[in-house]
Amino acid sequence: MTDRDDDRDHQFSEGEGFGDPYEEFDLDPPELGVDPSKVDPVDSRVVTDTLDKHNIDQDDVDASDLLDVGLNYMQINRYEQATDAFERTARFAEDDKLAQEAWVNKGVAHAELEEYDEAIGAHREALRIDEESEHAATAETNLAYALWEFGETSEALEHAERAIEIDERFAAGWFNRAFFLSERGLAEEALNCVDNAIRLGLRNAKVLETKAEILEELGEFDQAEEIADEANQMREQAEQEMMDDREELFGQGGGQGAGRGGAGGRPGGAGGGLGGRGANRQSPQRGGGVGLDDLGVADLGVGDEEEEDDREWELE
Repeated sequence: MTDRDDDRDHQFSEGEGFGDPYEEFDLDPPELGVDPSKVDPVDSRVVTDTLDKHNIDQDDVDASDLLDVGLNYMQINRYEQATDAFERTARFAEDDKLAQEAWVNKGVAHAELEEYDEAIGAHREALRIDEESEHAATAETNLAYALWEFGETSEALEHAERAIEIDERFAAGWFNRAFFLSERGLAEEALNCVDNAIRLGLRNAKVLETKAEILEELGEFDQAEEIADEANQMREQAEQEMMDDREELFGQGGGQGAGRGGAGGRPGGAGGGLGGRGANRQSPQRGGGVGLDDLGVADLGVGDEEEEDDREWELE
């Protein structure tokens, strides 16, 4: 390799160069100006979330429609997309009630993903908006459920009781209180609570199984066996109805396997029998997600017998 001659044909520019900053290539435009101290370095959505405020005018977003998008995602089990839709609904909502609905539903979606820490945060945010609203009891019940799953059992009972204080006719709240009291060995109080839940219309296999377990703890074995048999019959009937629905669906050439019962069917309930206090012990019940009635979808978890695992909840 030979050295190049110092004399080169190319003449370098002797101009003054670009200004600082050069507008056409500014790497730090004002719409991306972010305080680094307020940004989580592992937050992959920080740029998108920041741009939303600049690229989307508040008046161009119908938060109610955006909430429906999230609910539709929930119906097809796309929970990650649902959490994002609900979070954006809360950000764009100008009405506190709508924002609270979004936070409650976001918490339910996180719970479906077993992201209980995020679910707890979402329900706390809903309660921060209003602790006495029509959705507060649902938020308290869902918070109790998430706390239980997260291992905060003592605090879970407090919020289950708070749900009943807000709405004494909230059946899911009574069921959760029964569950937590039973876990503490307070079977008599638990029995009163589960009976209240049943009187208020929450009567399904899961609830009856829980009542049978409580009766067994009280030594009422004959009555416990009778209730357990009723629960098993109810579950078998629901399973048969689900099979009939599947056969009808495939018979019509639907091809869309019905993994869960009906639109928005949710998991719930444990296997048949009493189960005792071991691996088959029931979980507390989640409250529902806000706004499903507007879509013509029944409360999920309550009265829904097409269940697949050991969790039950209703989406308000």
